[in-house]
Amino acid sequence: MFRGKNYKESEKLIDRSTLYDPQEAFDLVCKASKAKFDETVELHVKLGVDSRHADQQVRGAVVLPNGTGKTVRVLVFCKPEREEEVKAAGADYAGGQELVQKIQTENWFEFDTVIASPDMMGVVGRLGKLLGPKGLMPSPKAGTVTPNLAQAVTEAKAGKIEYRLDKTNIIHCPIGKVSFGAEKLVENYNTLIGAIVRAKPAAAKGQYIRSCVTASTMGPGVKINANKALN
Repeated sequence: MFRGKNYKESEKLIDRSTLYDPQEAFDLVCKASKAKFDETVELHVKLGVDSRHADQQVRGAVVLPNGTGKTVRVLVFCKPEREEEVKAAGADYAGGQELVQKIQTENWFEFDTVIASPDMMGVVGRLGKLLGPKGLMPSPKAGTVTPNLAQAVTEAKAGKIEYRLDKTNIIHCPIGKVSFGAEKLVENYNTLIGAIVRAKPAAAKGQYIRSCVTASTMGPGVKINANKALN
């Protein structure tokens, strides 16, 4: 694979065989960031579970203390009498059947998070095949199907992220921007890894966290000794 000059320079800072403590790992990620834009920092956590089994699913949501650095556009499906309430809380869009039709007929996806009140799921359910593959379908586990709409909107705007296993048993999550600096990135990391540890399924056997790697958008990966979080 072709790697650019900046990537190769950044790679020299990192020892691939070392499991770094979180503080050192995020220091390296920030130092290794050479792009001309504020890169997103992501965490990739491989778990010792089998996502094909329902009793080994790992999924949830957590509010990062320092947010993600991204402006989140929130769409809320609710009854007309609640539209003003959710818009006052910061929702970008609110409505019902008319928004379902807009998504279905115009292929409209000008939003990053979808929240719904339980009484709207009969309507929202029709969008499963459109929202599901994009990871946008509201769910009670992620706290995006809830009667507490205003609180859910506030949390989404504050930097609430959803974590879930992919088919290869890895969780991929953004945890901030390079401009946050290592201290804030460590705080976000501790919150996310703590939530993943607490979500460990009873059916999981053997080593739970198999590997944990962080990287900026254009930078090389840095391995983190995440099993310290289990001690």
